[in-house]
Amino acid sequence: MEMKTTTLEFSDAVAVLTLNDPGTLNAVSLDMLDELNQAFEAIEDPANGARCLVLTGAGKGFCSGANLAGGGVETGEDGRPDFGAVLENHYHPLLLRMRALTIPLITAVNGAAAGIGMSFALMGDMILASQKGYFLQAFRRIGLVPDGGSTWLLPRLVGLARAKELSIMAEKLPAEKALEWGLINRVCEPERLMVEAMALAGDLAQGPTTAYGLMRQLFAASPDTAYEEQLKLERRAQKQAGHTEDCNEGITAFLERRPAKFTGR
Repeated sequence: MEMKTTTLEFSDAVAVLTLNDPGTLNAVSLDMLDELNQAFEAIEDPANGARCLVLTGAGKGFCSGANLAGGGVETGEDGRPDFGAVLENHYHPLLLRMRALTIPLITAVNGAAAGIGMSFALMGDMILASQKGYFLQAFRRIGLVPDGGSTWLLPRLVGLARAKELSIMAEKLPAEKALEWGLINRVCEPERLMVEAMALAGDLAQGPTTAYGLMRQLFAASPDTAYEEQLKLERRAQKQAGHTEDCNEGITAFLERRPAKFTGR
């Protein structure tokens, strides 16, 4: 499949996936979703050696949301448009795939992250934003409700009051304010965004990959898991991590007082 609205590059164990339709500020079409799923297949393929993923956008925007001019709205049994069907059949599988990724995910937000684009951005384990970046829950402007998991993510990240404010008021949240609210991790000068994202990715790509994947699973489960059950999940994950070559190398390096050389195994 030819990639027309995305690009995927691999470099030194880092995969860089770019939303590449700058004329629409990288609005998501069904074609883009198909390409993203294909890209994730390549990223998940061990033969490509990816140990960290950077997701960003081309041009002036990260992602402006769904491409409303791109069609894709399905019709329900009553003959009326069913906007939920496209979520269930196309967006949700990709979001779940992003959530289940076994390597660290860095999102580099270079401009507008609106609607589903904001949801994509917030899937990052580390979220970096340009000073020109902003976040927008734009759904009310077209008479729809927040989706892409944002009604689950936002209350957990910034609290219920701010989550409701972002959704009901549909006002832009500048990168600096997003950092102040704890929504993102770092704000960078525009020309430094990808430099810093790639430096961070390079560092994570040299880390204990299995442990990172298990961390992702644990933190994903924690908001809805009782304390006692979370302890059990940690116990199982620690057993799995302890069986890796990286764990053996990490302990050996610690005892020998030298930097660990992780291989991702």
